Amino acid sequence: MSERPTEPHIDRSLTLHLKGDWGMVNLHRVCGWICQELTDRAGPHTRVAIWNGRGFSDNVRAVGRGEVDIALTTPAAFSAAALDGRGIFADEPYPQLRALAVVPQRDRLVCAIHRDVGVSSFAELRDLKPRLTLATSVHDGVNGVGLAAHELLTRSGVDVIGWGGTLLEDERPFETFDHVLAGRANAVVHEAVMLPHWQRFGGDYRFLPVEPEVLAGLETDFGWPAATVAEGFFPGADGFRTLDFSDFLVLTRSDLSDDVAYAVAWVLGETRHLIEAQYAHIPPERSPITYPLDPKTMGRAPIPLHPGAAAYYAALPAD
Repeated sequence: MSERPTEPHIDRSLTLHLKGDWGMVNLHRVCGWICQELTDRAGPHTRVAIWNGRGFSDNVRAVGRGEVDIALTTPAAFSAAALDGRGIFADEPYPQLRALAVVPQRDRLVCAIHRDVGVSSFAELRDLKPRLTLATSVHDGVNGVGLAAHELLTRSGVDVIGWGGTLLEDERPFETFDHVLAGRANAVVHEAVMLPHWQRFGGDYRFLPVEPEVLAGLETDFGWPAATVAEGFFPGADGFRTLDFSDFLVLTRSDLSDDVAYAVAWVLGETRHLIEAQYAHIPPERSPITYPLDPKTMGRAPIPLHPGAAAYYAALPAD
């Protein structure tokens, strides 16, 4: 049997600040996992606090500004723009950002239009210019869903307001899905495609493939990758290409102590069974955390790894 990386033991007591989500979703759960396992392996007076966040650019900025030591943000790829100041980070780049791990969540941002509208592509949507009531997240420079939805629609030539329609903008996906399920919306742009809400209303909607030039532009300008939704993932839907919205990135700065960075990476890689058990009742392809977790994959991040975390991944046994 190959030897696993050395379990960390930090003699001194730590005081750390983490930042998760609104308080009851997956980012906060991962923060709690880190807190518990790290505290067990640090000095006796260790204290770790979890701050509420939104899980988007606010968490990236909180780490970059030194307000917290570690934060989670999603989708992982959106953070790369913060290193060199692209997009919403143009006013304040954070070249000192480093990754500790990627916690996998296979997700996509999708655009769906009710079948009654009678369109199945963005080209048909532009030609028809229907009056839509479109549900999505707030476009406020923080919420990543609202940001991505705005960019995707604008670059696809969709003008909901200009066509006489209405935007229903909320913070959380559950609020957006409530609009759709209640019939208050006839279009939706959102992520969290593993949630059961999509299966309840997806058969009444057509999912629009994002045009290749739009996807290419988003990747060139912001580093946002494209991905495929498999045929049948949504009820009766063909496979299609859209914007990738995958993974939770565990962020820190380059000045975090190497032993702490190693310990966090070790916790995430070597105690992964603890978080997997909390999702085992859900099929992996429908789970908010895509298990089983693979430590080697968790070390492949869209921004540079912290040297302490890199030491953990380098110590993993060869396949």
